Amino acid sequence: RLTKIAEELLEDIDKDTADFQPNFDATRKEPVVLPGKIPNLLVNGSTGIAVGMATNMPPHNLREVCDAVVSYIKNPEIGVEELMEYVKGPDFPTGGIIVGKKGILDAYKTGKGKITLRGRAEIEGNKIIIKEIPYNVNKSKLVEKIAELIKKDKLSAKTVRDESDREGIRIVVEVKEDVNLALKKLYAHTPLQTTFGIINLALVNNEPRVLNLKELIAHYVDHRREVIRRRVEFELRKAEERLHIVEGLKIALENIDEVISIIRKSDSPEKAKSELISSFGLSDKQGEAILRLRLQRLTSMEYGNLINEFKDLKEKIKNYREILSDVGKIDTIIVEELEELKRVYGDDRKTQIVEGEFVEVKAEKNVLVISEDGFIKRTDYGKYLLKGNVRVAVNVRSDQRVLIFTDSGKVYWTQADTIPKMGSVERGVHASKFVSIGNERIVSALPIDDFEGYVVLLTREGNIKKVNISEFANAKRSGIIAGEKLAFARIYREGDVVISTKNGYVVRFKSEEIPEYGRSAKGVRAINLRVNDEIAWLSIGSGEEVLIATENGFAKRVTIDEFRLTNRGAMGMIGVKKGSLAFAEIIDRDSYVLVAKNGQAFRVRVKDIPIANRYTRGKKVVKDISTVVI
Repeated sequence: RLTKIAEELLEDIDKDTADFQPNFDATRKEPVVLPGKIPNLLVNGSTGIAVGMATNMPPHNLREVCDAVVSYIKNPEIGVEELMEYVKGPDFPTGGIIVGKKGILDAYKTGKGKITLRGRAEIEGNKIIIKEIPYNVNKSKLVEKIAELIKKDKLSAKTVRDESDREGIRIVVEVKEDVNLALKKLYAHTPLQTTFGIINLALVNNEPRVLNLKELIAHYVDHRREVIRRRVEFELRKAEERLHIVEGLKIALENIDEVISIIRKSDSPEKAKSELISSFGLSDKQGEAILRLRLQRLTSMEYGNLINEFKDLKEKIKNYREILSDVGKIDTIIVEELEELKRVYGDDRKTQIVEGEFVEVKAEKNVLVISEDGFIKRTDYGKYLLKGNVRVAVNVRSDQRVLIFTDSGKVYWTQADTIPKMGSVERGVHASKFVSIGNERIVSALPIDDFEGYVVLLTREGNIKKVNISEFANAKRSGIIAGEKLAFARIYREGDVVISTKNGYVVRFKSEEIPEYGRSAKGVRAINLRVNDEIAWLSIGSGEEVLIATENGFAKRVTIDEFRLTNRGAMGMIGVKKGSLAFAEIIDRDSYVLVAKNGQAFRVRVKDIPIANRYTRGKKVVKDISTVVI
């Protein structure tokens, strides 16, 4: 059963205020859009992922939004900053604290912004009492993260307890260190402090648009003006139809003796109606109404009621026509309805907004390492990245997400900071702890800040495509299909595409030639592999040289122009003659960390690697090479 406030969204839907369309199986009709007396998009917010775009709108306080809408109606020239005198910022049902106003201002001015949101905690002696948590943060996961910090000695505390009940959230952390320092650690290393990326994207006339605060309010007001206009037109039609009937009844009662005589003399109802119409100049509907007139309506009291209804209808019709001729009167109705909404449903702001100092979550810079058999960890650069054969090694920040691609063509993602940070002697944790990976082999891992941009996917057969990263937003733990028989995944960049093979062949073409496809599409041919050859590496970007290394430890720099630009689907030019090629990476930095097959790491300066032609094997830099940290 709908709550009273939910019913406000549907009010007047039976008065022709919304267009209807067939539902998904064309068995019923559904409204294209609700009348929406409540400014729902701002008040409730919205989250959604579509192809190439995403919406992430936070909820707001009903009173504040109503006040802002009224101020816009009264002054359409009002600016965003003036509207912010009414709408202070997002207001989350879970409460919490928004730290800083810059992200709010960015979102309200441009439609995009990032806010820092933290839970509310109180200090009682040596205890930290968490009473509110950030929006969309799972309480159990927060408690687990705090317990993990304690277990790893990153937080000196006795225990963490979840004492939440029907009265609300209560998480108690008993600390052994300085309680203020401990609270800062909780903000820095747990979801007690998070960020909320605002994207005010909505459909306007069926076209997606990123809207600022004023535009969101303006479109709501335009919608309500249309709803009120259609409602008044509907009520006007009904009133005019009823007035028409009442006028007929009035004529009948004023000539009641003649009417009764006509009816008594008639052989049938049809003849009686016909005679009434011709005698008094009535319409068919009026004649029908007179025939259905009950005897009790002949009393003087009923006649008086009819005259009063006649006058009332005339007055209503006059008012309806005045409203339809003056948009100012429609705006007055909108303002009155908003004031009533605010009075009935308005409540105090739950989320506090503060300026001043706050704990900024400082992201750690690590290396994400994945072994050939699927074990994963974060680590710092050391003598060893991993004791064992390294399959993937990428630079990552702890605040990023990580897209994980497998040879079966699936993609998963997880937060980087959920992957444990370990030393070089530790094996790591199997990837199945973070994602539901089956009998698959991880081929690539891509750290991303958000779901914007493109990923380039290359299959083992040599087909290529680029896919909008937003298509992977719903992958998470269970994973979704990204392609088939994947060999590599890389973030799309402007510049060159360099594909290399184990037997030392290199194909180069412009990245703009990679077509965009959906997740399930096959892609187009990027390279034609020779017999008994396979994909070794994929590199995308801009640079004047390519760093080529072989598995037996030789490396060289080759000027990129030595690999002439070709169309997609070429067989490639020789890049190295001796040794199995490990990688061919477009150079975009001063040094690289090479990873040997036993997991040992070697930092090599680019300037210490000789420039050579395509046919030479280069300089011996390490004993053997498995991969390079990208």
